[in-house]
Amino acid sequence: MDLPRSYSIREDSHRVLNPIDSAKLALLGEVIGLKAGQSMLDLCCGKGEALATWARDHGIGGVGVDISTVSLAVARERVAEFGVADRVSFVHGDASTYVSAEPVDVVACIGATWIGGGVTGTVALLRQSLKPGGLMLIGEPFWRGETPDLETAKACRVRTTEEYDTLPRLVARFGELGFDLVEMVLASEDSWDRYRAAQWLNVRRFLDANPDDELAAEFRAELDRAPLDYVRYERALVGWGVFALMQR
Repeated sequence: MDLPRSYSIREDSHRVLNPIDSAKLALLGEVIGLKAGQSMLDLCCGKGEALATWARDHGIGGVGVDISTVSLAVARERVAEFGVADRVSFVHGDASTYVSAEPVDVVACIGATWIGGGVTGTVALLRQSLKPGGLMLIGEPFWRGETPDLETAKACRVRTTEEYDTLPRLVARFGELGFDLVEMVLASEDSWDRYRAAQWLNVRRFLDANPDDELAAEFRAELDRAPLDYVRYERALVGWGVFALMQR
């Protein structure tokens, strides 16, 4: 059970595996009012940067779950580096079926709502681990304006136009699921640039070092296409944010 090798190569230099930077991650921890002693469950935690930094900066503890052995190895090094390994642990496993043994103060799925088949299913999954009055964090992309045509949507790395909501529709969906939106931190074009462009550099460096690798042709085609698609379509059309929700 693991992610494809191409994923780890593409994300090699990233600390945060989403289009928000460390400053926005820190801002999110501040605005949701994290307090020492609170517990958090982070499904699809990636390299564990949210848990590690919030444990260091706010005194929380918690558990991260992810399918990537590469990411979890980095996560464990990070909590050791920050001196919070006694409060933060990681589980290698399928986040789509993981429910905390004890309800937690904060439950999160930041950028991986595919584990629940979309926002609706992921909210239902996360709800099972959340204390009454606790916070749910959902990280999700959205169309910045009107939903584009199918050809444009595919250039933005989605299969159908319905894969993303518009921002108003996404917020409305949270209400329909019985949650109030109480905070949000959105990606900027600059933080999108840092996320996407770093992938191109990681891929190029891998190609230079491994020209005969089985992934070389796939990565060469990606570099030929991805930067232009990004600046032509995705940068302007796709937003991304982390939304803090409280059950009504």
